[in-house]
Amino acid sequence: MTDGPQPDPDEWRDPDEGHDFDLSGFDLSKVFENLDMSQVFHALASPGPVNWQIASQLANQIATDGGSEVPIADADRAQLEELAHAAQTHVVAETGLAATFAAPVRAMPRQEWAALHITALRPVLETLAQSLGQVFSPDAMRGLLEEVDLAEAGIAGMDRGATEQFAAMAPMLAPVLLGVQAGSMIGYLARHALGRYDLPLPTSDEPTLVFVVPNLDEFESEWSLERADLRFYVAIHEVVHAAMRSLPWVRERLVGLASEYVSAYELDAVDLEDRLRDSPFAELDPDDPASLQALASHPDELLRALRTDRQEELLGQARVFHAVLEGYADSVLERVGRHLITSFDRIHEAMARHRIERGEAERFVEGLLGLAVDRDDYERGAAFVRGVVERAGPEALNRLWERPEMQPTPNELVAPGLWLARIDLPHHPSM
Repeated sequence: MTDGPQPDPDEWRDPDEGHDFDLSGFDLSKVFENLDMSQVFHALASPGPVNWQIASQLANQIATDGGSEVPIADADRAQLEELAHAAQTHVVAETGLAATFAAPVRAMPRQEWAALHITALRPVLETLAQSLGQVFSPDAMRGLLEEVDLAEAGIAGMDRGATEQFAAMAPMLAPVLLGVQAGSMIGYLARHALGRYDLPLPTSDEPTLVFVVPNLDEFESEWSLERADLRFYVAIHEVVHAAMRSLPWVRERLVGLASEYVSAYELDAVDLEDRLRDSPFAELDPDDPASLQALASHPDELLRALRTDRQEELLGQARVFHAVLEGYADSVLERVGRHLITSFDRIHEAMARHRIERGEAERFVEGLLGLAVDRDDYERGAAFVRGVVERAGPEALNRLWERPEMQPTPNELVAPGLWLARIDLPHHPSM
């Protein structure tokens, strides 16, 4: 075993712990403090529901910690391409999803990962922006603020004389705030991602095999892992996910669930006062641009007051789908990798720790897009896969990808025998 610290697979953080997302010293208030008024008005006047200029600049700053990155060496690119092509051969033989052969291989620094996802996540983020644009329209804001006792909610600087100002400013501020939140989220993820599919992000573009070389190098050094073994492990993981996403309906479902979720935000004046109190909204002052940091830094708090029962239903559907994706990917990874990677168990343990430590990144995404994947989801996905394999063999799992209707229901996820019965597969004779 490695001489480095060993992960405890049972050590998972409380999902309610730590909602202040650590940006490793990056002060979001500087985004506003360093803008003169002409820059502020230029930002407010930027067209579109999201200020993508701010999003891109902030994602780059956070991804690189404000510094420059070393170009990816040719030797690294060559090795990763070779390992990716080998992984493609084995994964296609295991899954039958030959379209993954078409996925290009890209070795990149953190900044390039951030730039890729600024584009890839744009459809969902713009859907979110359009939804919030309706929620925070001037008329909606005026009506809401007339119903809410701002003094009771403890909003600093928001007396009745300021409500008209805030109602008028909200549609202009929204693109900036969403740009800051989107950029923060993507930049933060870029500092943790080893590949493209560490998280089931709702991206609709064609799948690619991505390796974030500086993050891989740090992970390799931290855990004293064999470079070729680690990179082949990540290559198999990326190829399996790319294989699933080579099916258009899989990508469409990921984007569709996220888009439905962000479209379902609503303002409810009944309990808004309680939700505003002791939240970043309490620091809001229309005369102090720096106070916007509180909103931009806490997407979960920003959107918490807008969540609806419909979103809980959609989140449940998404978690079932994500559990199946992750359970299937882990199953193929183990069947392929265990026989080909000498240090598979050491890497697998280190990856379990990586999955724990990226919990902050997951909560950042959850706060903005409602995407949550926790320990229970991974365990449910793994149990479903084991149940199918025990009853009908690994080849039965591949029927998941025949068409959307082959996905398990919530009840079938916890009772794989029901799923097998529904798709009319015979049980294994020994069962």
